[in-house]
Amino acid sequence: MGRAGRRVADSLAVAVRILHSFPHKIGASRICTTAWWEVASVAQAGGEVTLYAGAVQRPLPASVRTRTTLARGRARIPYRLLGGGRALALHDRLVARALPRLREEVEVVHAWPSAGLETLQAAKRLGIPTVLERPNAHTRFAYEVVARECERIGVVLPANQEHAYKAHKLHKEEEEYSLADYLLCPSEFVARTFRDEGFAAERLLRHGYGYDERVYFPAQGERRGTGGLQALFVGVCAVRKGLHFALEAWLRSPASRTGTFRIAGEFIPGYREKLAELLEHPSVQVLGHRDDVPELMRRSDVLMLPTIEEGSPLVCMEAVGSGCVPLVSEVCDAVCVDENALVHRVGDVETLAAQLTLLHEDEERLAEMRAACLRVAPSLTWRAAGTQLLHIYEQVACRDAPSQEADGPLRYVGQMRQTSPSSPRPLMSVNSREGTPQP
Repeated sequence: MGRAGRRVADSLAVAVRILHSFPHKIGASRICTTAWWEVASVAQAGGEVTLYAGAVQRPLPASVRTRTTLARGRARIPYRLLGGGRALALHDRLVARALPRLREEVEVVHAWPSAGLETLQAAKRLGIPTVLERPNAHTRFAYEVVARECERIGVVLPANQEHAYKAHKLHKEEEEYSLADYLLCPSEFVARTFRDEGFAAERLLRHGYGYDERVYFPAQGERRGTGGLQALFVGVCAVRKGLHFALEAWLRSPASRTGTFRIAGEFIPGYREKLAELLEHPSVQVLGHRDDVPELMRRSDVLMLPTIEEGSPLVCMEAVGSGCVPLVSEVCDAVCVDENALVHRVGDVETLAAQLTLLHEDEERLAEMRAACLRVAPSLTWRAAGTQLLHIYEQVACRDAPSQEADGPLRYVGQMRQTSPSSPRPLMSVNSREGTPQP
């Protein structure tokens, strides 16, 4: 009986067994947070997870078998000592060497970008199906779109920034794309960038990210006081995130006369100087890095994220859970579930300004959208995301089983995402009182 056949026979009694390979300090910030929640929520949902991580920042559930590749106890090999690329390669090699010993204990291998080449090759030799996380768009697309926008507004992207063009990284990641059986795409936008590069839809699996409802929850009582519309931006202040679009839209809207736009995050070099005049407006508050983001969200009416390239920003799910209405570009489609967000095309400052004005002038509409956020919030938690990802693992483990739908893509949407992954959510017209989608 083959591996997939055993999975079908045992599926009712045995949890799917996953090797999750993450090369960084799991439980730290940004993608390290994403990876931690994927592992923890899948384990909570009933998956049997073996984790190989570079290091562990935050304890994981006891059921997760954890091995570190770049740390022993409290001693850790500094990534800077090895160099980022060599550290990732070392992690990848160690996981690949361990995989043959785990052959009968692993049904799916989950790898991360720039640290999966040898692991994916080893899994292929052993006949273990693989999924590769895609926390952002296709890297070639990301490099190109960010470079064009930097050139357009006159910002030089420092070479050490993650979206500065690196030929060796792009080549390695494209090799990983080819080796992986499936690519995990957290949004329709991400999947589309791969289809545009010629990837078959059957290889693109839609999963999702989430938020921690114990940390991000709504304020009690009425939100709007006498201080006008309260807008928020959270994240790295970079060209990629479109903060310049948010500032332009804010200052075009009458919301800026009585409201406040707070910016929580550190600026990349050169970008703050480019935006200096806009940032000086009295309605704009530059907060820098903040540790009280949940409270900032509870105090805010809207979150603006007019990003030009994205995976599936956690900050949007966190805003929804806090009752803070997302005003986002079309690349943030994963957060748009049930008229709980207003969407604009990338770079469309005029529409974003009109959306701000709408919610500034129509408190009833703002209240309706806030209620919609809270209504859909349970479907965007990490608990829901873990259940969804576990189901995907089960499908991948059974990919050759007789019960698999013939010629059908392994794609799961379920209750976590109400929109079809093959059909982007239409842009919402700000002129529609009832929120009727218009193209």
